[in-house]
Amino acid sequence: MANRHGVESILVWTLAIQLVLCGRGVFTANGTKNCKLFSESKSELNVLNRLESLAHKNFTSEVKIGDDSYSYTFQLCGDAGGVAGAGVIQVDSKKKETKPTVIGMYNSTQAIGGSDWVMLIYRNGDTYDGHCSKEKRKAIIMISCNRDIDVGRLEVVLEDREREQDCFYLFELDCSGVCPVVQSQLGTGSIILIIVFSLFILYLIGGFLYQRFIVGAKGMEQFPNYAFWVEVGNRLADGCDFVCRAGNRDEASPYRGVVTEPLEEEPDERDDHLLPM
Repeated sequence: MANRHGVESILVWTLAIQLVLCGRGVFTANGTKNCKLFSESKSELNVLNRLESLAHKNFTSEVKIGDDSYSYTFQLCGDAGGVAGAGVIQVDSKKKETKPTVIGMYNSTQAIGGSDWVMLIYRNGDTYDGHCSKEKRKAIIMISCNRDIDVGRLEVVLEDREREQDCFYLFELDCSGVCPVVQSQLGTGSIILIIVFSLFILYLIGGFLYQRFIVGAKGMEQFPNYAFWVEVGNRLADGCDFVCRAGNRDEASPYRGVVTEPLEEEPDERDDHLLPM
């Protein structure tokens, strides 16, 4: 009975963990789905998907202007600072009890992307009190590639409100998620050669250690399969000799040196019998 209860407990915990993981997977996958594009297009949806790693995170930055201090909070497709519908908010440090100023809403999003950058625009923020013809505020977040960090700090670049129209707040953020995928410069043949060379080096090192410490070989005998490689070397040398050297070595050479042989001296023949007696 005890074993049965133990097995049931394990099954319950396993199921609970799987449900939690599945829930987290769905939650993460829908990180950018809350954003509603100002003018929806497939290209902008693809740009938003590149920012998935930034979802569900608040990024905060503080700026001092004279005696005043402002805090800015940005969240990708989520409620920045807990303010419903706000993508970027501004909080006056002297008036923290007042309602935060909404700079941009994520239900009015525009996403523009390049090879190593993404420009995110939140529109329809709170209206200006006396600037920019009392139009609605707008936030521009410039997200740039930086392979050295996962996600950097949010930086406030400027608030451009000295104009009649199209005023905006500009922010910068570094992120490795928008970096282009690095393509391998090596071809298939090069990769195969590298693998073969690495295996050969491993073979040499492993064979040397085995011959030296296990077999107890000395000198050139420490080289793995020494007799085999010597035979291979000899055959390669014979093949090179056969291919590279001209002439048929089986035929006798048409030119030979003159062999100097000592002449045999004929025995002295005396012609005594020819002399008159």
